[in-house]
Amino acid sequence: MISDSEKNTIQIAKEYAKTLVPGDVVLLEGEMGAGKTVFVKGIAEALGIPDEITSPTYAYMNDYGGKLYHYDCYRLTSGAQAEALGLCDYFYGKGICVIEWAENIAELLPEHCKRVRIVKRGENEREIVCD
Repeated sequence: MISDSEKNTIQIAKEYAKTLVPGDVVLLEGEMGAGKTVFVKGIAEALGIPDEITSPTYAYMNDYGGKLYHYDCYRLTSGAQAEALGLCDYFYGKGICVIEWAENIAELLPEHCKRVRIVKRGENEREIVCD
């Protein structure tokens, strides 16, 4: 799918969210500034979460009422750090986990994760591939 705006990325994410069920773990891939957090905004809207969605860069994980857990593992260097912070405790719960920079904690991820790749194709254009 091709997005040409933040609004379009949110709409794509809202459609994708219809495929998610509690307990799903979604790995968001893309370079910095690709639109990963914007994609999470769309998922949150689809789940009826009214909160402002922000990147959890310094908190590592934002919990949106137990429905959505938004991770940013950019600053983590190992799965051991994530485990010590209790981040993997949510992987097998009733919420949906969406993880940015999941490669930094790859050894802790559940076996069956979904993937969304966001590739910058221009200033506003993004290619979004959902597996």
